[in-house]
Amino acid sequence: MMKMRLLFLLLLAGWQQASAQSLFMPRNIRQAYEKQTRSESGAPGPRYWQNKASYDIRVKFEPATNLVSGSETIVYTNNSPDTLRYLNFKLFANLFQHGAVRNMVVTAEDLHKGVAIKNVKINGADRKVSAVTGTNMPVAIDDLAPGKQTEISLDFSYTLNENTHIRTGTVDTGAYFLAYFFPRVAVYDDINGWDMVPYSGVTEFYNDFSDFKVAVTVPGNYQVWATGDLKNGPEVFSDTYLQRIARAEKSDGIVDIIDSTDIRKGNISPRNPFNTWRFEASNVVDFAFAISNHYCWKATSVEVDRATKRRTRVDVAFNTAHADYFGVIDYARATVDRMSHHFPKWPFPYPHISVFDGLDQMEYPMMVNDNPVPDKAGAIELTDHEIFHTMFPFYMGTNETIYAWMDEGWATIGEWLISPMIDSTIVDNYGMANYNAIAGKAQDLPIMTPSNQQTDAYMTNAYPKPALGYLYVKDMLGDSLFLKALHHYIRTWNGKHPQPYDFFNCMNAGAGKDMNWFWKSWFFDDGYPDLAIEKVDRNGQRCEITVLSKGNKPVPVDLTVTFDDQTTLQLHKSIACWEKGNKTVTIPFSTSKKISKVTLGGTWSADVNPADNVKVL
Repeated sequence: MMKMRLLFLLLLAGWQQASAQSLFMPRNIRQAYEKQTRSESGAPGPRYWQNKASYDIRVKFEPATNLVSGSETIVYTNNSPDTLRYLNFKLFANLFQHGAVRNMVVTAEDLHKGVAIKNVKINGADRKVSAVTGTNMPVAIDDLAPGKQTEISLDFSYTLNENTHIRTGTVDTGAYFLAYFFPRVAVYDDINGWDMVPYSGVTEFYNDFSDFKVAVTVPGNYQVWATGDLKNGPEVFSDTYLQRIARAEKSDGIVDIIDSTDIRKGNISPRNPFNTWRFEASNVVDFAFAISNHYCWKATSVEVDRATKRRTRVDVAFNTAHADYFGVIDYARATVDRMSHHFPKWPFPYPHISVFDGLDQMEYPMMVNDNPVPDKAGAIELTDHEIFHTMFPFYMGTNETIYAWMDEGWATIGEWLISPMIDSTIVDNYGMANYNAIAGKAQDLPIMTPSNQQTDAYMTNAYPKPALGYLYVKDMLGDSLFLKALHHYIRTWNGKHPQPYDFFNCMNAGAGKDMNWFWKSWFFDDGYPDLAIEKVDRNGQRCEITVLSKGNKPVPVDLTVTFDDQTTLQLHKSIACWEKGNKTVTIPFSTSKKISKVTLGGTWSADVNPADNVKVL
């Protein structure tokens, strides 16, 4: 009996391993499993590693000229098993360089000669850097053996864009958002080695977890909001404002840190020609800051972890001319609360989140750059979408450049679910029309297609299509089991660099369920969703509705049965009803009422042909 049981367990283990490997895996990813840096269980392998850098940055911004200038010292640790002979630096501000390859429009006035790099030293010795075109800057170094560190120092400067606001730049006269302003060491990982993919505008970023000390010098009449903790508050704020900030950090209510009266008086910060603001952040993937000399600032805080009573401060800095922004503090606070206690039901991981009234819709660790919008629903949806990115990609360290769906898809489902929690009148179906329009056409591509190789399909593959995949799995598993699986993924990979197979395998392991049939169909395969009502049968009070899958993408079945008295009955089947490859599903129900109409579909029901989704009886 013991032998039989042992044989069964061995066969089961073999089946599970084969199942975990049933998704097509490119050779460069497969070698990570062979080298044991990743494992089939979804967890990091016994030989997993990632490199790290510590940045000490001094940056000065002069609004009169838009000149960004600074210096930095980087201590880079090679935790890989490889000896490194060069470091690749990312110069994201070179998106605006003459001759750079871009897939977003830049006005001629914002083009410049590129980031000027001077005084490069490696371990104190001068090092020449050849001319750079584009956003990669390889720098030769003495051999850096596994487990060793090297120190790099350099000076940098460039002119901040004023007319074309692509995630960073001039907002108005007296307000600026500065991101991607410093040269950083690119990611060197166990799958692709150095990240050499150029930044061309549309696809986003992939950065290592790093430690930052940043000194920001700006004119004395400006305030600064940034990633990390402000370390010299008494040097840049009078006691009045320090007390307000401290009150907000303990308060569920909203505190006006800076209001219009404060701005008129102008005694917020010391009246020096320039003040230097010092921030520190540990184990984050990026650093950004924003400044203004005329923005109001509202703040509050949320108890994000009931076990430890830890709170996160929520800031909104804005131009009072933008009416929608007066409500953003409420939406931002509600988002942090709902993220912590409802979905993904994980304590918000950072000490603050600051929403800055800017000219884009972009996220950074502890920072959000959001443009004003004309209505309440839009403001809520934009606010919660960008704040949700705190978890993905920042807490989870995903590669946005190649796998945009691993962060944008989560921000989209977060927006869909959290927006109606904030305002129950909102029906958020962002991206659904886009996906229904493109699905199954020549320009449609599988989600797993690298994001930097997509054009027409980029939006749908980054936002609604993966969000639907997550939502459909949530529906199939139920909230409790889905969150158990998602928390297993988060707990396993936060602070690291998960790739798609780590996610799929973690979700399978966390749920205790092989879902590769769905991952394959939804994320890997071509095809499209198309359900139709095939027939409605009735025999006395016993009724059956047969739904036909005319496409090949599994989607839930949502039916609304309307009776003659205008009452309705909702019927539902999760994607599990298609797991066996069947083309029809029959849903029985009983009623004594006369049926007048049956309607197929719901808010998040992807379907390329809704014309056959209604049957009038």
